[in-house]
Amino acid sequence: MANTIIDNSPLFELRASKAISATPEQVYAVVSDLPRSAEWSPECRGGEWVSGAPSAVGSIFRGENLRSEDVVGWAPLIRGVWYTEARVTAAEPARTFRWMMLTHARADQESLWGFDIEPGGEGSVLTHHFRMGKATAGIRKITAELSEADRKRFIADWTAKLERDLDETLDRIKDVIEKQ
Repeated sequence: MANTIIDNSPLFELRASKAISATPEQVYAVVSDLPRSAEWSPECRGGEWVSGAPSAVGSIFRGENLRSEDVVGWAPLIRGVWYTEARVTAAEPARTFRWMMLTHARADQESLWGFDIEPGGEGSVLTHHFRMGKATAGIRKITAELSEADRKRFIADWTAKLERDLDETLDRIKDVIEKQ
Protein backbone atom coordinates (compact mmCIF):
# COMPACT_ATOMS: atom_id res chain seq x y z
CA MET A 1 0.00 0.00 0.00
CA ALA A 2 2.68 2.52 -0.95
CA ASN A 3 1.48 6.11 -1.32
CA THR A 4 -2.06 5.38 -0.24
CA ILE A 5 -4.77 7.41 1.45
CA ILE A 6 -4.62 4.81 4.23
CA ASP A 7 -1.27 6.30 5.32
CA ASN A 8 -2.80 9.74 5.99
CA SER A 9 -2.61 10.82 9.62
CA PRO A 10 -4.97 11.51 11.08
CA LEU A 11 -7.05 9.17 8.97
CA PHE A 12 -10.25 10.22 10.75
CA GLU A 13 -10.93 13.12 13.08
CA LEU A 14 -14.57 13.85 13.85
CA ARG A 15 -16.67 15.44 16.56
CA ALA A 16 -20.27 16.36 17.25
CA SER A 17 -21.98 18.15 20.14
CA LYS A 18 -25.45 18.29 21.65
CA ALA A 19 -27.11 20.13 24.52
CA ILE A 20 -28.58 17.86 27.19
CA SER A 21 -30.92 18.86 30.00
CA ALA A 22 -28.89 17.28 32.80
CA THR A 23 -25.92 18.13 34.98
CA PRO A 24 -22.40 17.22 33.84
CA GLU A 25 -22.35 14.62 36.65
CA GLN A 26 -25.53 12.98 35.35
CA VAL A 27 -24.22 12.92 31.77
CA TYR A 28 -20.87 11.48 32.88
CA ALA A 29 -22.60 8.70 34.85
CA VAL A 30 -24.22 7.47 31.62
CA VAL A 31 -21.37 7.88 29.11
CA SER A 32 -18.77 6.30 31.42
CA ASP A 33 -20.93 3.20 31.98
CA LEU A 34 -19.83 1.31 28.86
CA PRO A 35 -21.91 -1.82 29.62
CA ARG A 36 -24.93 0.47 29.02
CA SER A 37 -23.66 1.37 25.53
CA ALA A 38 -26.36 -0.82 23.97
CA GLU A 39 -28.78 1.95 25.01
CA TRP A 40 -27.00 4.56 22.91
CA SER A 41 -24.45 3.11 20.47
CA PRO A 42 -25.40 2.30 16.86
CA GLU A 43 -23.18 -0.82 16.86
CA CYS A 44 -22.04 -1.68 20.41
CA ARG A 45 -24.48 -3.99 22.19
CA GLY A 46 -22.87 -3.60 25.61
CA GLY A 47 -20.21 -5.79 27.08
CA GLU A 48 -18.23 -6.20 30.27
CA TRP A 49 -15.22 -4.91 32.13
CA VAL A 50 -12.52 -7.60 31.83
CA SER A 51 -9.67 -5.86 33.66
CA GLY A 52 -9.54 -3.15 36.30
CA ALA A 53 -12.27 -1.23 38.07
CA PRO A 54 -15.30 -0.19 35.98
CA SER A 55 -14.75 3.11 34.15
CA ALA A 56 -11.27 3.67 35.67
CA VAL A 57 -8.20 4.74 33.68
CA GLY A 58 -6.34 1.62 32.54
CA SER A 59 -9.38 -0.67 32.79
CA ILE A 60 -10.24 -2.81 29.77
CA PHE A 61 -13.75 -3.15 28.37
CA ARG A 62 -14.75 -5.99 26.04
CA GLY A 63 -17.56 -4.82 23.81
CA GLU A 64 -19.99 -6.89 21.80
CA ASN A 65 -20.80 -5.29 18.48
CA LEU A 66 -23.35 -5.91 15.74
CA ARG A 67 -23.04 -4.56 12.20
CA SER A 68 -25.74 -4.95 9.58
CA GLU A 69 -25.18 -5.87 5.96
CA ASP A 70 -26.12 -2.42 4.67
CA VAL A 71 -23.34 -0.49 6.47
CA VAL A 72 -20.99 0.52 3.63
CA GLY A 73 -22.43 -2.59 2.00
CA TRP A 74 -19.89 -2.81 -0.83
CA ALA A 75 -16.83 -2.96 1.46
CA PRO A 76 -15.33 -6.15 2.94
CA LEU A 77 -16.32 -5.37 6.54
CA ILE A 78 -16.99 -7.67 9.47
CA ARG A 79 -20.75 -8.27 9.52
CA GLY A 80 -22.91 -9.64 12.28
CA VAL A 81 -21.49 -9.98 15.79
CA TRP A 82 -17.86 -9.31 16.66
CA TYR A 83 -15.92 -8.27 19.75
CA THR A 84 -13.53 -5.44 20.54
CA GLU A 85 -11.43 -4.44 23.52
CA ALA A 86 -10.67 -0.92 24.63
CA ARG A 87 -8.62 0.63 27.42
CA VAL A 88 -9.89 3.68 29.32
CA THR A 89 -7.41 6.53 28.84
CA ALA A 90 -9.20 9.38 30.65
CA ALA A 91 -11.89 9.39 33.33
CA GLU A 92 -12.56 12.78 34.89
CA PRO A 93 -16.06 12.82 36.42
CA ALA A 94 -18.33 15.50 34.94
CA ARG A 95 -15.60 16.44 32.38
CA THR A 96 -14.25 13.71 30.09
CA PHE A 97 -14.32 9.97 29.42
CA ARG A 98 -12.11 8.44 26.70
CA TRP A 99 -10.98 5.04 25.51
CA MET A 100 -8.47 3.57 23.05
CA MET A 101 -9.20 0.58 20.87
CA LEU A 102 -6.79 -2.33 21.29
CA THR A 103 -5.51 -5.01 18.92
CA HIS A 104 -6.40 -8.65 19.58
CA ALA A 105 -3.06 -8.86 21.43
CA ARG A 106 -4.15 -5.85 23.57
CA ALA A 107 -1.65 -3.48 21.98
CA ASP A 108 -2.61 0.18 21.74
CA GLN A 109 -3.97 1.53 18.46
CA GLU A 110 -4.39 5.15 17.43
CA SER A 111 -8.15 4.74 17.52
CA LEU A 112 -9.49 7.02 20.25
CA TRP A 113 -13.12 7.58 21.20
CA GLY A 114 -14.43 9.89 23.86
CA PHE A 115 -16.91 12.26 25.40
CA ASP A 116 -16.27 15.72 26.78
CA ILE A 117 -18.85 17.45 28.96
CA GLU A 118 -19.21 21.16 29.69
CA PRO A 119 -21.84 23.02 31.67
CA GLY A 120 -24.10 24.84 29.25
CA GLY A 121 -27.43 26.63 29.40
CA GLU A 122 -29.82 24.70 31.61
CA GLY A 123 -27.73 21.55 31.55
CA SER A 124 -24.67 20.35 29.70
CA VAL A 125 -23.10 20.25 26.28
CA LEU A 126 -21.88 16.76 25.41
CA THR A 127 -19.24 16.40 22.69
CA HIS A 128 -18.58 12.97 21.21
CA HIS A 129 -15.33 12.62 19.29
CA PHE A 130 -13.28 10.07 17.38
CA ARG A 131 -9.72 10.26 16.12
CA MET A 132 -7.75 7.64 14.25
CA GLY A 133 -4.16 8.71 13.75
CA LYS A 134 -2.51 5.81 11.96
CA ALA A 135 -4.81 3.25 10.39
CA THR A 136 -5.68 0.35 12.66
CA ALA A 137 -4.97 -3.26 11.77
CA GLY A 138 -8.67 -3.62 10.92
CA ILE A 139 -8.69 -0.70 8.48
CA ARG A 140 -5.54 -2.03 6.82
CA LYS A 141 -7.15 -5.47 6.46
CA ILE A 142 -10.38 -4.01 5.02
CA THR A 143 -8.50 -1.95 2.43
CA ALA A 144 -5.63 -4.31 1.62
CA GLU A 145 -7.13 -5.70 -1.59
CA LEU A 146 -8.94 -2.53 -2.68
CA SER A 147 -7.75 -0.32 -5.52
CA GLU A 148 -6.66 3.17 -4.49
CA ALA A 149 -9.89 4.57 -5.93
CA ASP A 150 -11.90 2.17 -3.76
CA ARG A 151 -9.74 3.00 -0.72
CA LYS A 152 -10.63 6.67 -1.22
CA ARG A 153 -14.28 5.71 -1.65
CA PHE A 154 -14.12 3.62 1.52
CA ILE A 155 -12.59 6.46 3.56
CA ALA A 156 -15.28 8.87 2.28
CA ASP A 157 -18.11 6.38 2.96
CA TRP A 158 -16.69 5.42 6.37
CA THR A 159 -16.32 9.08 7.35
CA ALA A 160 -19.99 9.65 6.48
CA LYS A 161 -20.94 6.56 8.52
CA LEU A 162 -18.92 7.79 11.50
CA GLU A 163 -20.53 11.24 11.30
CA ARG A 164 -23.99 9.61 11.39
CA ASP A 165 -22.90 7.38 14.29
CA LEU A 166 -21.68 10.35 16.36
CA ASP A 167 -24.95 12.23 15.79
CA GLU A 168 -27.11 9.16 16.45
CA THR A 169 -25.17 8.36 19.62
CA LEU A 170 -25.69 11.87 20.97
CA ASP A 171 -29.42 11.77 20.14
CA ARG A 172 -29.78 8.43 21.93
CA ILE A 173 -27.78 9.57 24.97
CA LYS A 174 -29.96 12.68 25.19
CA ASP A 175 -33.10 10.49 25.13
CA VAL A 176 -31.71 8.07 27.74
CA ILE A 177 -30.70 10.83 30.13
CA GLU A 178 -33.68 13.13 29.73
CA LYS A 179 -36.18 10.27 30.14
CA GLN A 180 -34.59 9.01 33.40
